[in-house]
Formats: sequence, C-alpha cells, structure tokens
Amino acid sequence: MNRISVGFHNKRIESEVDLLYSVIAARHNGKWIFVRHQDSETWELPAGHIESGETPYETACRELEEETGAEDYVIDMVSVYSVTTEDATRYGVLFFAEVYRMGDFTDKSEVKEILISETVPVPMTYPEIQPRFFEEVFRYIQK
Repeated sequence: MNRISVGFHNKRIESEVDLLYSVIAARHNGKWIFVRHQDSETWELPAGHIESGETPYETACRELEEETGAEDYVIDMVSVYSVTTEDATRYGVLFFAEVYRMGDFTDKSEVKEILISETVPVPMTYPEIQPRFFEEVFRYIQK
C-alpha cells in the first residue's frame, strides 16, 4: 500500500527546498472554488507547476486566473507543504485566495468546468492530500 504523508512547514523553508507546485484554496462569496480537468471525473483545488523564473506567488495568481476566471482577488501564502510517498518528498506552497469578481476561465484546454460550493465535492482528485490542505487553510483564516 502506498502511504502518503502531508506536512506543513514554516515559510522560511521556502528558500531551502525545491518548490514544485502552487495550490490555491479559493473562496468566492463564502463558497469554495474547485476545478475539474478535461481528462478527469474528479474535483480539485486550482493548482499548477511553478515555471522556471516564476515565483510561487506568480504561479498561484496565474493558475487562479487561468483555471477559475478570478479577476479581482486577494491571495496570501498559507504555508510551504510537503507530500511524502514511498518514492520521494515533493514540496509546494499552499495559498488562500478571497475572490471578489469572477470572469470566464481561460484554460479551457485543461479545465473542463469549475464548481463553486459550500462543501467539498466528491470525488476529490487527491483525497488523501486535499482535505489536509483545507484543514491548514481553516487554521490560517481563523488566526
């Protein structure tokens, strides 16, 4: 069985590890934004690979706009996270965004549809990872 472990780290670790992804827990009018990719039947948080020369923040903004159509928003870094499997540990950055205005999502080649929901939809793409992201975001917004 492939065991997965999710950890959250002090933001200072950002300069010490190879960050691969930005993941955004985004809220619009009190509801959460999820995306379904073209080749998938599951839901996930907006996210993407950090491109060469791009900061995690720039990636988060780009992916949020492309995948959801967010036009007016405030986005904050929540934490550096790690996902450890039997094979490797990979790092990324978790963000929280409050979206004030939505337009059309532009990444139609990758994203099939978006869902704005009060609850987490089922099935999730990464059911052992994304609920942990939500727990961390809830802690962050309650501070």
